[in-house]
Amino acid sequence: MRPVLSLRQPVTVKVPVAPLPKQFAPAQAPWIKPGVVVHEASTLVDALLAKFSRAIRDRGFSVSGCVRCGDGDQILDLASDQRIRFDSATEGEAVAKRMRMAMRDDADLVVVSHFAAMEQAAKGLMATVDGPSKGMPVLTSIPGESIQTWLDFAGQDGTIMPPNMKALWRWWGPERLYRDLALGVAEDEVRQIACGQRWIMVEGPHGTGLAYLPRYPKELLHRLPLLAKQSLRSLADLSASWDPVEMALGIAAINAHYNRYDLEGRMGNGADLFAKEQGRVVAVGAFPGLGSILPNCAVIETDPRPGEYPTVAMDSLLPGCAAAVVNSSTIINRNLPRILRAAQGSKVALVGPSTPMTERLHHYGVEILGGLVVSDPKNLAIMVKNGGQPREFGQFGQYLHLRKDSSSVHNPCRFRMS
Repeated sequence: MRPVLSLRQPVTVKVPVAPLPKQFAPAQAPWIKPGVVVHEASTLVDALLAKFSRAIRDRGFSVSGCVRCGDGDQILDLASDQRIRFDSATEGEAVAKRMRMAMRDDADLVVVSHFAAMEQAAKGLMATVDGPSKGMPVLTSIPGESIQTWLDFAGQDGTIMPPNMKALWRWWGPERLYRDLALGVAEDEVRQIACGQRWIMVEGPHGTGLAYLPRYPKELLHRLPLLAKQSLRSLADLSASWDPVEMALGIAAINAHYNRYDLEGRMGNGADLFAKEQGRVVAVGAFPGLGSILPNCAVIETDPRPGEYPTVAMDSLLPGCAAAVVNSSTIINRNLPRILRAAQGSKVALVGPSTPMTERLHHYGVEILGGLVVSDPKNLAIMVKNGGQPREFGQFGQYLHLRKDSSSVHNPCRFRMS
């Protein structure tokens, strides 16, 4: 019996990482439901899908598939950016070829702008594919009057979206922000790793990064000399580990790349920008001075004090809130994607020494990034080793914040395929 091509099964995401202990396999990005952009019959969305695909590809993800070039007789190959002529007899085979390549290469995203061509290719692959069945993160489009055809194909396992970039990024999902961050890190040298009881520091040639340690890193200490000989990128790939200590080291390396010495931003962590919000403001993880900055916010803590809420309250307090201030330690414990899902549509600030100061996070729903830009890594390393706390780190750098520019909202009508 031949294996069946499935669009509904999890995809194993290959992330090259430094050698990990056998008990810790790399964390996989969760399965993405097949997505379809619904549009009016008179409105083409090929340019929108091409722009989104290029944005994902330019970040380092593997993208395959093709979109039609307007009303012409050409399709754009998304992996190579080459135009290929087609007709009704050859389009299906061109799409099938690219879907086979995507299956072979475990592509992170497969885009076929016209559903009819994708459906034809998928049916052909179901009858001919050899080897284990695989699911693929597929994105396509269909006119509104044909939506039942999509439902017959994908059932309840598909995601229906309006034709805009914001909806596409929501479909892509904050669960992929870890790999996104690691893909942007350069193969730079690691100058030093400093490790204390609760914080770890990585120094690179252009910046220094910090990350909170969820536990004392006893098992990591003897490996530091070897780890320090690896590149920043290799250490950043440790953000895929399920081991929270290795995860923290990966985030520190990521921050050493993005939180550069020459980074420009506004003073402070940016949490005070939510002080005048009229609706409910939620803080996930308290930090020094929170009470004076946001006196009426609802505070969620792992170990709540009187008047605070436990972690389980996130699912009740975050949906529909006006704004959320999120402690950067949620990156290390992997709660951040869950928080961004729950606070979808609300203003979100990610603050703390572990915050990666990069606009890559804006696309996942973080409006304000408040983090530490180090200027004195030598003395900060001494402070970290001696058990220093975040309130003391500021003397070795500056707390700055970056805010998403409203002008960065994508307008697909202004994009043309080159």
